[in-house]
Amino acid sequence: MDITIRTAEPPDIEALVGLLHSLFAIEADFTFDPHRQRSGLTLLIESSADRLVVAELEGRVVGMCSVQTLISTAEGGRVGLVEDMVVAADCQGLGIGRKLLDEIEGWAAGTGLTRLQLLADCANEPALAFYDRLGWQRTALVGLRKMLRERD
Repeated sequence: MDITIRTAEPPDIEALVGLLHSLFAIEADFTFDPHRQRSGLTLLIESSADRLVVAELEGRVVGMCSVQTLISTAEGGRVGLVEDMVVAADCQGLGIGRKLLDEIEGWAAGTGLTRLQLLADCANEPALAFYDRLGWQRTALVGLRKMLRERD
């Protein structure tokens, strides 16, 4: 099985929208809106500060993961927020998620980021167990949000 991890490109967007559809179906805080997802993916692909990678299996995009950079006063420098970590349901258990995160971690370390963090749905036990196995530590922080504009 030949799994390729590479930087996302504009022709990948429709496949990535499909992956986000499956991800948002299990995350209660998000609503699938393909127009918004295409817009966000385009911004990530065009960003020089952030990274969006895909996993390709036999010519098919079957996974994705992004990291967005932030400045942390706690760390005194740049850190990364991992988002949109998803592998197609029929390809889970093949090590693809680990490969995606390995790529993101290598990129982050190579660009001088000092910490990665992510948010996961508290009801998604398989994902939480996956992150536990890979050495991610749960924190005492609670994620909060405030919408600044109405949905179009």
